[in-house]
Amino acid sequence: MEQTLFLEEVKKFFPGIAQRTVSRLNDTTNPNAITYRHRRMLAKRFSTNLKWESVNVSANIVAADVIAMDSQIPLKKRDSIGRASGDIPKTGMELALRERELTDLDILATIPSQSAELISRIFQDTARVIQGQYELLEYMFLLGLSTGVTLIADANNVGTAVRVDYGYVTANKFITGPFIWSNTSATPITDLKQLTEKARVDGNRIIRFMMDEATFTYMAATDQVKNLWAAQNNFFGTTVPTPTLAQVNVASQAAYGWTIEIVERTVTFEKDGVKTKLTPWSTGQVVGICSEQVGTLTWGRLAEMNHPVENVTYQNVDDFILVSKYRMNRPSLAEITNSQALVLPVINNVDAIYTLDTLTT
Repeated sequence: MEQTLFLEEVKKFFPGIAQRTVSRLNDTTNPNAITYRHRRMLAKRFSTNLKWESVNVSANIVAADVIAMDSQIPLKKRDSIGRASGDIPKTGMELALRERELTDLDILATIPSQSAELISRIFQDTARVIQGQYELLEYMFLLGLSTGVTLIADANNVGTAVRVDYGYVTANKFITGPFIWSNTSATPITDLKQLTEKARVDGNRIIRFMMDEATFTYMAATDQVKNLWAAQNNFFGTTVPTPTLAQVNVASQAAYGWTIEIVERTVTFEKDGVKTKLTPWSTGQVVGICSEQVGTLTWGRLAEMNHPVENVTYQNVDDFILVSKYRMNRPSLAEITNSQALVLPVINNVDAIYTLDTLTT
């Protein structure tokens, strides 16, 4: 490894561009920004031993006792705790400017009026390798939240396959009845009330149901949901229209205290030059959550953070992402930009996650 070909520009602009990329990707005030639910619903947690842990607490709050003065305080039973754990996987992404692109940059460097374009091209890969980390984490989080298990298969991944089971509680998994939701005679409100009632018994309260767009479309078209909307709006026509998401949320919030969030997300993977678009949210799965935060983004320090390689220029962004720039001449001259991280989205408090399979009766 050798120093970057653009050492002066890298020293001057690399820190700012890397940090601005992270700020842009985490900007919740920008309506046009890419939405990352794992940033909103997970709290960052540093792991000192490079392990992740999901905790299931079998607990109910019990009342204190009334005792006589000078009497011994009765000892209560400590809650049981179940744990799922494992090693935090390493993630990485690398891009290269090859000889042709580097020749073009040499030409741009000789034209003073093209300095902005030169900087843009030198650092275009910086933003891509940072955002690539977020895309992978979003895929793992949404797949894990909707199924209880996150999986990166060999077919879509150049490196090692990863499977993480968060240990969803079997008693909190439900199916529909008597019809799947694509049938207009299905009873989605009744189905969801199974989950809210179980949560109530557990001492929890579901505040939101998350589902894919197709599942909501089926739900909204059922007679039960149409009639809920009609009753709330004093509609007495013979043909009840299919309510929108906003209308269903107003009606369900007023009647039951929960709302619906549609998860519509696609993540692109590349292996051996072939790109594949995958939808992480499992079709037909509904997840009821009791808190805005459902887990942690657990991360650890990379060895290279403590032992930097000579001639490599680094930027550490968002605590857990290490971005590197350097030059290589094998098999041919190339300017390399890569990102590395030890990080995993972890669903915690799985005893407060409730799921419904709308494709199974």
